Amino acid sequence: MAKLSLKVVVAGRTYPLSVEEHEEKKVVDAAKDINKAIKLLQDNYAVKDMQDLLAMTALQLATKNDNANSENKESLNITQIEAELESISEDLEGLK
Repeated sequence: MAKLSLKVVVAGRTYPLSVEEHEEKKVVDAAKDINKAIKLLQDNYAVKDMQDLLAMTALQLATKNDNANSENKESLNITQIEAELESISEDLEGLK
């Protein structure tokens, strides 16, 4: 895979990055999400310090990510359970 040179702006600062081609959209979208979260915090709270805003944003996004991972694990478990129940049901039908 080819590496791309990419510049993203987070919290008003530009960061040069080297990313794989397939990661470009993910990185750009992540920077947009971070900037949106910072803007929301600025609009809703009397916080001016960018370091505080970045820390608060990091906590929000990390918590959001943990919740998403938990939901994915739960849906995976449900899918596995459904597959096992279907298999058991088929086995029982075969005994009739």
